[in-house]
Amino acid sequence: MGEVRKLQKKLRQIENLEIKISLTPEERFKISRKAELRSRLAELQLQLSGPQQTLGIAGDGNKEKMKRQVDDAPEALPSQTPPASKILKGETDSRAQASQALAARQREAGGDAAELGRLQDGTERAKVSHQSGDESGGCPDFDTEQLLRQEEAEFTSLKASWEKARFRLRLLEGHNDIITSVVAVDNLVVSGSRDTTVKVWHVPTATEHKNLGGHTGGVTCLSAPPLEYCKRLAWSLCLSDKERFILSGSADCYVKIWALSIGQCVKSVYTFNAVTALCFVPEGDGYIITGSDGGKVQAWSWLTFQSCQSVNAHQEAVTSIQSQGPLVFSGSAEGEVSVWENQCSARDPLKLLHHWSSQVTGLGEGRLSLSPRGDRVFLAYGRAWLKILHWRTGVISRLTNHSSITGVTDCVHQTGGLLIGSSYDLANGESTLNLFSLPRCRYLASLTWPNAPRILCFAAWTTGSGDHRWVTGGRDLIVWEQLPSSGKQR
Repeated sequence: MGEVRKLQKKLRQIENLEIKISLTPEERFKISRKAELRSRLAELQLQLSGPQQTLGIAGDGNKEKMKRQVDDAPEALPSQTPPASKILKGETDSRAQASQALAARQREAGGDAAELGRLQDGTERAKVSHQSGDESGGCPDFDTEQLLRQEEAEFTSLKASWEKARFRLRLLEGHNDIITSVVAVDNLVVSGSRDTTVKVWHVPTATEHKNLGGHTGGVTCLSAPPLEYCKRLAWSLCLSDKERFILSGSADCYVKIWALSIGQCVKSVYTFNAVTALCFVPEGDGYIITGSDGGKVQAWSWLTFQSCQSVNAHQEAVTSIQSQGPLVFSGSAEGEVSVWENQCSARDPLKLLHHWSSQVTGLGEGRLSLSPRGDRVFLAYGRAWLKILHWRTGVISRLTNHSSITGVTDCVHQTGGLLIGSSYDLANGESTLNLFSLPRCRYLASLTWPNAPRILCFAAWTTGSGDHRWVTGGRDLIVWEQLPSSGKQR
């Protein structure tokens, strides 16, 4: 087992090297040994595996169903900053009674204990373990029982529909290096790559629409401002009020704002640091929030594109920034998570509410991707599971995302009532998307196809008929189009 662990560690290091924005000759040599190490690992695992051990990715209907569970952390750890004073609209109090928590789940408010319990083969209902509330016992009333039965029936129907779901996959060819970020705007997909370009794709025809060249370093992140804020900028630039804009961040220290219809850069902001993450905050006059390779978090005015604030927030590179209403969440390579509140001021708009260190999150050095939902933040961090941080209390839960310890999770995304985690097996190079229902994080299905490449970024939207369309990026850029239930699988 000692050699197996060493090989797994080396492969994980190599996989992390492959997605770096730039590589040294020594790092390229290490990457060249991946096939050799993977072959040796597969040989050792075959020798060590028993008749009941299942390696690789399960969940395609022909293999044993993947078993997933959520482990509740034993206790909350103290925050390094005072508790948040402001609660988002629509959120429920985490100390509500059990019946209130159940109702909150029906409203999909993302209560902080809904995902706790054990899921067996993805079909048994999770036993909900509440953090607090009425623990005096007693039988649930008739309404609660009826609500539970209705919830279970809805989940069973949803699971059955996703087990039968089929997608048509279309490859978008044009980038010559790793795709690091994707966003969807109307019928367009925008992708950023380590090859320094931003490309715009027309989804219905799967063709390249625009090639936006201008960065001199690898593109690391993209963001699409809402239409309302696009109109404001378009008006100031004397462009059509239907113009859509895309923000791109790069290792060349620039954030560029692109007008999609004309395919031109209309604004360029120099940040003095390699940009590793960014998001747009649609509050007040609008803000661009960037993260750097040195751990700095900066806020920029959407009106003037001037710096409003600069904070040395993390010790290592900021790898993910996401907004949720007035809140901003930042995660870093050393496993830290910070929660900020946007106060919509001209100076220092970001107020730190919570900061959780790697000792709390249990995450080590790597590439963290996060997705907030109410009081929870879903964390993907290059391991076989997703972690769930209850950011107000510091409670950590764990959601298994792979049936093998050689699996890694690169990105996590929410769309509608779905939580989607990408999974990649270091041992055999297979990749899959795992689907969970929200808010309770119950396993629905796993989607994969032969020789699926590693998925590093994800975007989603729905068609007018309610069907799902997704785009995944990594080694390849692929559009997923959901087929009608009566359609033929291709």
